[in-house]
Amino acid sequence: MADIGELVNIGLLGCGTIGSGVYHLADKNARELTMAAGRPFRISRILVKQIDEPRTFPADRSLMTTDAAAVLQDPEINVFIELIGGIEPARTFALDVLGRGKHLVTANKELVARHGRELMEAAARSGSQVRFEASVGGGIPLIRPLEESLGGDRVEKIMGIVNGTTNYILTRMSDEGSTYAEALAEAQGLGYAEADPVADVEGADAASKLAILCSIAFNVGVTDAQVYREGINGVRPEDLENARELGYAVKLLAVAISEDDGISARVHPTMIPLEHPLASVSGNFNAIFITGESVGDLMFYGQGAGSLPTATAILGDVVNVVRNMDRPPASRRSYWSRPGNVKPIDEALTRFYVVLRVEDRPGVLAWIAGVFGENQVSLESVVQKGFGDSAQIVMITHQVMERNFQAARERLADLDVVLEIPSVIRVESG
Repeated sequence: MADIGELVNIGLLGCGTIGSGVYHLADKNARELTMAAGRPFRISRILVKQIDEPRTFPADRSLMTTDAAAVLQDPEINVFIELIGGIEPARTFALDVLGRGKHLVTANKELVARHGRELMEAAARSGSQVRFEASVGGGIPLIRPLEESLGGDRVEKIMGIVNGTTNYILTRMSDEGSTYAEALAEAQGLGYAEADPVADVEGADAASKLAILCSIAFNVGVTDAQVYREGINGVRPEDLENARELGYAVKLLAVAISEDDGISARVHPTMIPLEHPLASVSGNFNAIFITGESVGDLMFYGQGAGSLPTATAILGDVVNVVRNMDRPPASRRSYWSRPGNVKPIDEALTRFYVVLRVEDRPGVLAWIAGVFGENQVSLESVVQKGFGDSAQIVMITHQVMERNFQAARERLADLDVVLEIPSVIRVESG
């Protein structure tokens, strides 16, 4: 290992929006970073797809190469920052550098959520460090507080907004009355959503982040495939209006609860009370509530994405790695050593908002109430809207087992008097 005060060389794998931000801040704040790390470090090699592609911030072209081997096998590089994204070739590169005793900092949520155990085992064999603060919440400190500050408590619940794209879309739909398609197009125009927004709007991005948080908070390995997910493309402007009238806001929430018989982990559109702090989180901001058995509720809020906020978290990890290069890693992250028991969605307990379009004639409410009753679903509130040939019935249930509600939903769809079930959204009490 390097002597105290010796320069540490960094290999940057990827120099797009985030990578160029990392280079910019590493250069701009070099003095502060040296003081924090206890020794100087610099980005000495940069792996890119194309040297001449436009970048958010300029980077030194003389450090760039498209030859992966030239960077990965550079004997002078001590630490690698992986910002390629996706599974491959990021996984291959990460295992390669860890296998040679190098340290790794990554912002790759998919890689950590799917292959966290493999990465940590490779790091343990070689005595390397792996850090991934920026994989969840961008610039919001989450991973280290969970690992260190809350290490002496038992985390009971995680609930939060961990995807800024979907939060921006739902904010525009709520505030401006935009349709989902209009709000998505606006988000894409502003650069908040990718040209292919599927990972965001269908909940995959949030599921990966929740899997990482579950693994750390509950001290077991959870993968993204174990997290139930449902996107926002079915949310209508009318649902947001109904929610407001009923005293709720609609957000795409990541929810995880540690229970005696396993973990409930899910991502889906959710109605939350307007007085809850998450209801007022707007635009592309993120906010995560963590409930500890002893500490109670904590809220982490801030920019969940973006070049410089994310780069700040990445460089914080680099500082931590460099500061501890001569010591064994503080945490071997043993939580990935045993798989988490994640319960299927049909065992989840929650409340539901449901809209039925029905024939407007006597006896309809009685038939509907009968179906709910047969399936042990009790109703908290019922509002009828519209009169004439058809009417809309807006209902919120009491807490119910998911399987019971879905059974009632299927039975309602078969009733002749029920013309359509346009909306079903889960409800959190707060």
